[in-house]
Amino acid sequence: MAQSEDLSVEVREETGTNKVKKLRAAGKIPAVIYGHGGDTVSLSVPADALSRIIHRGERIVGLTGGVTGDAFIRDVQWDTFGSEVLHVDFTRVEAGEMLSTTVNLHLRGVAPGTKMGGVIEQSLKEMELLCPPRSMTDTVDVVVNELQVGEKITVGDLDLPEGAKATLDPSTPVVACTAKGGEEEVADEAAPAADGAEPEVIGKKDDDGEDS
Repeated sequence: MAQSEDLSVEVREETGTNKVKKLRAAGKIPAVIYGHGGDTVSLSVPADALSRIIHRGERIVGLTGGVTGDAFIRDVQWDTFGSEVLHVDFTRVEAGEMLSTTVNLHLRGVAPGTKMGGVIEQSLKEMELLCPPRSMTDTVDVVVNELQVGEKITVGDLDLPEGAKATLDPSTPVVACTAKGGEEEVADEAAPAADGAEPEVIGKKDDDGEDS
């Protein structure tokens, strides 16, 4: 994952509703940074630069100015309409640290097995990863371009970001290409056996002419 642009921040001494309103009117967003035993520091960040970073899906940002160093965008608070950022929480990031994140698994490509009557079934749509800060991502692609009928892709088959590790067992299924209508075919094969069975006859007479 490419490093995002640096974000210039200022230490914010004053808090309160009125101060925050003036801050937003000046094109800045209130924020805080905490973690790794350091003090919680109130910050202000430029709204336009922060919006660009967030909409690109960046999770790690280099802070400059009042606070310096890499930070993880932990939480973003939006307005009612989800269009404007109201507040941001940053956590400090240290070299060599592994961060936990949940990624969405997106299918990519066309499985050859579907052209042979197979059906794609995705059993896992998201999972947890442990990632170095610079490898943080929201999605992992699951490429199905070589998936044939009867084959599957497991967690261990996925191409993960550099240095990332899945917390699930590598053998956990993600997606499979199964034979279409397999269950119906089994049921149809079983039907002749039922039809060919000799029905029970109530009141059948034995050789002596008596009802059995």
